[in-house]
Amino acid sequence: MFLAMGYEMKSTWTLRIILPVGISFYTFQTMSYSFDIYYKKLKPTKDFAAFAAFVAFFPQLVAGPIERASNLLSQITTKRYFKYNQATDGLKLILWGFFKKLVIADSLAPIVDDIFANYGTYPASTLILGVCLFSFQLYGDFSGYSDIAIGTSKLFGIELLSNFRFPYFSRNIAEFWKRWHISLSNWFKYYLYIPLGGSKGSRLKSMRNVVIIFLVSGLWHGANWTFVFWGAVHSLMYIPVFLLNSNRKYLNTSIAENSLFPSLKEIVQVLITFLLVTFSYIFFRSLTITEAFNYISQITTDFRYEAYSHPMGYRMVDYYILIAIFIIYEYIIRKDERRPFNFKNPVVRFLIYALIIMSTLLFYDDGVNRSFIYFQF
Repeated sequence: MFLAMGYEMKSTWTLRIILPVGISFYTFQTMSYSFDIYYKKLKPTKDFAAFAAFVAFFPQLVAGPIERASNLLSQITTKRYFKYNQATDGLKLILWGFFKKLVIADSLAPIVDDIFANYGTYPASTLILGVCLFSFQLYGDFSGYSDIAIGTSKLFGIELLSNFRFPYFSRNIAEFWKRWHISLSNWFKYYLYIPLGGSKGSRLKSMRNVVIIFLVSGLWHGANWTFVFWGAVHSLMYIPVFLLNSNRKYLNTSIAENSLFPSLKEIVQVLITFLLVTFSYIFFRSLTITEAFNYISQITTDFRYEAYSHPMGYRMVDYYILIAIFIIYEYIIRKDERRPFNFKNPVVRFLIYALIIMSTLLFYDDGVNRSFIYFQF
């Protein structure tokens, strides 16, 4: 009976439970509905079909964005009409999402897997390369899914909330969390941080609330010490920004807001923030906490430089060029994450479409596992 229900008896005291894909996403989404009703911010719907569609809305069901009922349920219950501009915007977002997933994330996956699996044999230069590439793999994989979900929803006349706003251009950790996995950050803000007292109490209590948020965020990703440490590292990085009252400094601005080129100060801030976030990914990517600390130890003890060779024999310089182009392009479109091809000149748009399709065909590798990283959460 247990096997039929998806359970496997491991011993007298433990069960190995097979969980549905994306369970944490739609669980949090359903909880938000219950909390909003409890706090009288929303009236319960009497339309069961609409509620079921809200919980099981397929584009974002398995990896978000985590939607609040006030945004998604209200659109489901409202009559919608086909809008050409909305549909074309959706298709463009889907194309951009596939590029980030297939070209950026999937092409980097074999390199990252090789380096993390054999970290004990590589010098610091290669290990630093591995975790930096994982930063772009994770971003391409997760934000790519979000773009596909948002774009697909547009085809049905549904506008989902943005989940990423160019997080690697953040100037401190607080800004990073306003741009990375925005729907989860907002969920914790409205349903955990504010109920705990937010920043209204003493400094000590506010810091306690910040630590709790990040530790719970780590546990949300999985019951593993690696995720707990990842959350703890982010809390330690966030607290100085919080104490200096810089956590709201960049709330509504982006890098080089009033000019084409960023200032030297902005470049330094972005680089430091990226390196701090990337360091935390060592814990996020490692299978065990021991592996994570061994990875860090190897970085700090083996200072040899060794040119890394692609595990499948491809030229690494092609990947460096790809990432550089990706960063530059994201900087160009940094003011609107929902319109990645918002260029007035039709020739420019056509060339970009052609390059994206060609690069997808060029970097596509049939042997790569194409499951989304966040499907495990």
